[in-house]
Amino acid sequence: MTGEELLAVEGVTKHYPISQGRIIKRPAGVLKAVDGVSFELRAGETLGIVGESGCGKSTLAKLLVRLEQPTGGHIRYRGTDIAALRGRELRDLRRQVQIVFQDPYSSLDPRMTVGQIIAEPFAVHRESAPADRRRRVRELLKTVGLNPEHIDRYPHQFSGGQRQRVGIARALALRPDVLVCDEPVSALDVSIQAQIINLLRQLQRDLGLAYVFIAHDLAVVRHISHRVAVMYLGKIVEIGTAAEIFERPAHPYTRALLSAAPVPDPHHRGERIILRGDPPSPVKSPSGCSFRPRCWQAVDACAERPPALAELSTGHSVACIRQPASGVRAFDD
Repeated sequence: MTGEELLAVEGVTKHYPISQGRIIKRPAGVLKAVDGVSFELRAGETLGIVGESGCGKSTLAKLLVRLEQPTGGHIRYRGTDIAALRGRELRDLRRQVQIVFQDPYSSLDPRMTVGQIIAEPFAVHRESAPADRRRRVRELLKTVGLNPEHIDRYPHQFSGGQRQRVGIARALALRPDVLVCDEPVSALDVSIQAQIINLLRQLQRDLGLAYVFIAHDLAVVRHISHRVAVMYLGKIVEIGTAAEIFERPAHPYTRALLSAAPVPDPHHRGERIILRGDPPSPVKSPSGCSFRPRCWQAVDACAERPPALAELSTGHSVACIRQPASGVRAFDD
């Protein structure tokens, strides 16, 4: 992608202190939800983020829109560190970086009409006269494929897919540059998922939006993403173009994820990798590589230090000491 760099994430961490004791609270450790994540996002680009539940994807989404304050590192929007923003500057940031939440049932206020929900950003940011807001809301409803005549209906009168369209319309109200989509289709039926994904792609073409798209469904991520980052236990273990990740996966965890994805053709299943055990606790991470206890190719050196992301080829990096300095194949099969 050659667009302007919008987001630059550099070594971002989010740690939650853990205490124990009913009366006297004592420190008992630190939960490392996000642990040194770095990537960039350019205009018009979609970066997909995948990984198991609990790997830190949703926490990262909250950090990107400043719903959570990072413990360390930097998140820069157009060169400005968003962690330092306060008051009006933070409000201005949220005009440009918006979020679409996972659950369309709980992310909309049931006591407000969809017109009031979509118009709320205009009121918060004091944009446009109240008389003009209704016209703009109707335009947004039309943009996301909803009937503008339904502006006075309540969320319970819409289906799940329609509610998610309302959430997207609300996110688009202030004409942002970036949408952080936190599993926006996981709560929807498969047929409705396709409609929402196609809507997001159309909006990207029409409005030049950049997406951080978080999902479990690898097929959805491959369909919509230009680049893909694979997260494991709070870290990015592999990042590259969608073609590199899905056709030439380098990290053993990426290979295991892809092998678990269902394939419609029973004669072309490819390799099947069964991981042993459960993901380690983010409170007590193993020494060295966090994936080592479950990796079938681990060696003694994997326990010595956490591997850094190293470039295999242009734009394709992996955090694994078993990888060569350059080249496209990850392992000797």
